[in-house]
Amino acid sequence: MPDRAKVTSLEAIEDLRAKLVVYRDKARRVLDEVDHDVSRNRVWLENERPNYWQNQIRLRTRALEECQQELFSARLSGLRDSSYVQQAAVQKARRSIRDAEEKFRITGQWARQFDHRVEAPARQVEQLRQLLDHDLGKAVMWLNELIKSLSAYAELSPSAALPTTTLEAPSSSPSTVGNEFDCVDKPTQS
Repeated sequence: MPDRAKVTSLEAIEDLRAKLVVYRDKARRVLDEVDHDVSRNRVWLENERPNYWQNQIRLRTRALEECQQELFSARLSGLRDSSYVQQAAVQKARRSIRDAEEKFRITGQWARQFDHRVEAPARQVEQLRQLLDHDLGKAVMWLNELIKSLSAYAELSPSAALPTTTLEAPSSSPSTVGNEFDCVDKPTQS
């Protein structure tokens, strides 16, 4: 076993740690943006779009009423060409209302399905966030400790790295110097 560890580049470990911190911070920002986008889309689907389409239905209904009024006036005046144009305008206004009502209905369906459709990806995003916060946090702390330990180890002089007293393994040949059994009477051989 070698007497010293072979650490060739403490800077490489420090660089890895720094890049891991940068990655973790960038990934957190991306996940925060994802959360913000999900929340913004929920508000858009549940509040903004329904309000927009309700307002469009109201405006288009008023436009239909105006077209119907013009058609009624054209019929009373007896102008056939004008009546035909007004009938086309009424039909167009009715289609426009049906379109707005359909979009309002679809928006409601999307709003009801939103949580169900977003649930699985949101769970994955949360798992990634926990990985970033917990596991990468632990990895950064571990790398900090590793850097401290290796820095302290690298500062030791070669003589300080070796113990001052060494223990030798007992040898198989009897020796009179330092033998631990010197105080025991040895049987004599005859």
